[in-house]
Amino acid sequence: MSRPVRLAIVNDYEVVVAGVVAMLDEYLDRVTVVELDAHTPELADVDVVFYDTFGRAHDDGVQLADLVRSRAAKIVVYTWNPRPDVADRAIALGARGCLSKSLSAEELVEAVEAVHAGVVVTSPEFNEGFGGGEWPGRAAGLTQREAEILALITQGFTNADIAESLFLSINSIKTHIRLAYQRIGVERRTQAVAWCLQNGFAPGPPNGIESSVYS
Repeated sequence: MSRPVRLAIVNDYEVVVAGVVAMLDEYLDRVTVVELDAHTPELADVDVVFYDTFGRAHDDGVQLADLVRSRAAKIVVYTWNPRPDVADRAIALGARGCLSKSLSAEELVEAVEAVHAGVVVTSPEFNEGFGGGEWPGRAAGLTQREAEILALITQGFTNADIAESLFLSINSIKTHIRLAYQRIGVERRTQAVAWCLQNGFAPGPPNGIESSVYS
């Protein structure tokens, strides 16, 4: 390959982008994570775009479909929860793959290179919470699931909304919330939202791309 594959990540949380950058640090000759401005109309200099589903409730596929239509780059769903139906739906909408955040750095690089070469790549289903990756609140001891639920709470979603979005029961959501509150030292929803806003859970614009340079 004459140059590294240029990779961008559509995600509202800078810590996720930084985590991927750290993972790929030893592979800069093969894959480079680049900055994109949220209002950039064309991504001509980007080869592959990761669409990160973290903290996105009731995603009806509109944003993914819009990305596929508007970008020359190959779009890949990058998620902690690649259920078979999610992967099938993503491919049907035009995505070139559905990659698990449990992939190692080497596996991720190989997958990106395969997508760039024209191969549709989908990771096998994985057990929740396994593997590497980064998410808001991890440093405070929050699991990925707890962090995602807190992210949705911070956006104003109800427990019922969250249960529907994540395909979990109300009781499971309540259990995750209780454990999350214990980890961050709060007792009420308003306290949890305040903690989240102070600890990197405030998302950017709905269609934005975190504007930090990584190259």
